Amino acid sequence: MIARIHRQSPDAVEALAEALGRPVSDQEGLTAYTVVAHWPGLDYYTPDDEQERWTSADWAELLDAPTRERPSAGSPRDDRRAIWHVDVRLHPGDRDLTGAEWSEIAHRLARTTGIHTPGDHHGCRWIAVQAQPGRLDLLANLIRADGTWEGQPHNLAKAMVSECRRIEADFGLTPPRQSPVPQRPAQPVPALTSATGHPTADSTEQLVGAAAQLAELLHQLADEATGPVATVRGLVEHAAYRLDRLPHTYGPAVGHQLELIARRLHGIQQDLEATASSLPSTGRRPAPATAAIASAQATPARPSR
Repeated sequence: MIARIHRQSPDAVEALAEALGRPVSDQEGLTAYTVVAHWPGLDYYTPDDEQERWTSADWAELLDAPTRERPSAGSPRDDRRAIWHVDVRLHPGDRDLTGAEWSEIAHRLARTTGIHTPGDHHGCRWIAVQAQPGRLDLLANLIRADGTWEGQPHNLAKAMVSECRRIEADFGLTPPRQSPVPQRPAQPVPALTSATGHPTADSTEQLVGAAAQLAELLHQLADEATGPVATVRGLVEHAAYRLDRLPHTYGPAVGHQLELIARRLHGIQQDLEATASSLPSTGRRPAPATAAIASAQATPARPSR
């Protein structure tokens, strides 16, 4: 199961169209088999059969309502992009899930991502759409009923990955393949050790400084905003998205393989960040990796004598 968090948008039409795989329409209704879960407050003020007559345009309008009703509500980034969207996709070899199973997965992901808290009667509006084979989309308006902005875990991506692994285990689904990372034995540093084999005070300080520099480099490589690994992962995810929308039969299959590659790249980012955190730090804020690389490339080589 691969999760992909989309860029937030100011309205629900585009996100719902992406989830449905077709344009939003005011003529086409969505059945209970399509909207497999939703925020609990919806049932409090709608008749039992009214939802069955709603079109996709009605659902989009329902999600957009808090944005219209709360014009002063703004995000922590001081914008109005209130529509949050994530999709999860199964492995092509996984079995077909029942509606009840999709609903349970939707509620588990909603709790993990912070868009639903049991017992919270002022939470945000959200729905789970299962309109495409092997795929589930969660859409939420992060403006809560009390006018505040819904908070989400600061480690949202990591929480999503962990919950997806648990769901795979509970439902017997196929997890992404993990490439083993070969471990190399540590090599001694003869130049920094004394005759007895113990590091000297000066060499210890040099080792700590070298480790701190390495930690900064690893932080730069793993940086989600400017790191090169995140850039490559974004390109792979974009290619997967393009392939998934192709009408050819090979498109979705190859697209899913690219999503698995993107998942492994994200795992590499996490490993780099964990390794960097285990090393000493200089306390300085590391410069973006792209800037460091550009600076290194711009520095002219010193002529040899």
